[in-house]
Amino acid sequence: MPPVEVHVMENDANAGGVGEPGLPPFAPALTEAIFDLTGKRIRKLPFDLNKL
Repeated sequence: MPPVEVHVMENDANAGGVGEPGLPPFAPALTEAIFDLTGKRIRKLPFDLNKL
């Protein structure tokens, strides 16, 4: 995965939604790390670590 930059801009709007921009890359990064450790690909979400 390429590097991801998240910029939080100040404004006068009510707070909300600041954590979501960095969340989408989490699942592919986690499943790739699991593949590196186990050699097993995860093709469907959600997954159960106990079944690997």
